Amino acid sequence: MKKMNGFNIILFVFITVLILNLSCAERETVPDGGFLLKCDREFSELSVKEGMFKAFLSSIDLNGVILRDNSMPSKGKEALAQYFSGKSDTSFILRWEPAFGKISESGDLGYTYGIWTNTIKASGETTQGTYVTIWQKQQDGSWKFVMDTGTSGLPEAR
Repeated sequence: MKKMNGFNIILFVFITVLILNLSCAERETVPDGGFLLKCDREFSELSVKEGMFKAFLSSIDLNGVILRDNSMPSKGKEALAQYFSGKSDTSFILRWEPAFGKISESGDLGYTYGIWTNTIKASGETTQGTYVTIWQKQQDGSWKFVMDTGTSGLPEAR
């Protein structure tokens, strides 16, 4: 049997400690899609309580993109604020209900989709459509949307 020298012993101890450290290290867990569903519901609740404009402006990433029917993409929070400028969102209530959400394995990007409902306050008339929102985790740990789009055309809500 060969005798171990000091270097081999130190190397063996170092590798053993390293393996134990890596196997016992606390890993940051990636939240599941239910976490984004909650974020999306809170986004909708803000739209109902304080208006669509405020909800979108508080939830968009600085470089977020909005895609809407019959218009070019709108990029960035500033562009969205300018688009909302001089308009009112007090005559309607926009709400949505996410049906599904998923977060990437890296934990920094995800998406939700569901059904939106727009209600005209004066008449109670409603229209519905579908939407998808792509979310990105921010440096402070919050989530903002980097892309939002919706389509109209679902049967009338009852």
